[in-house]
Amino acid sequence: MPGALAKLDPEVIVDEPDQLPYGGVHQGREVFVQSILGAMMGYANVAITDAEVFEGPAGVIGTLTAHTTGEEFPLTMVEIHQVEDGTVRKIDVYTKNPHELAAFDARAEAGTR
Repeated sequence: MPGALAKLDPEVIVDEPDQLPYGGVHQGREVFVQSILGAMMGYANVAITDAEVFEGPAGVIGTLTAHTTGEEFPLTMVEIHQVEDGTVRKIDVYTKNPHELAAFDARAEAGTR
């Protein structure tokens, strides 16, 4: 993770699906770490099980496992990174099922299934 974060511009813009608890447009590497990664990893372990990187959109498949209940949620998403001079300036995140992910987030935080 430190290597990936080092590639982010200090003022990176990350646009997450609005349906998620941490959804919306976030600006800044530290905001990304606290608002998005902090929220995601606060309620679930994240395991990337597959990823493909292209000279275009990149696809990621993973599993979230709730800390509270052990419930697993299959995550499929695409992130489009705008890269300039080797630095990520903007990330647009597209999640296959954001409403289901938001419901998982709520259950994981509440400790229910």
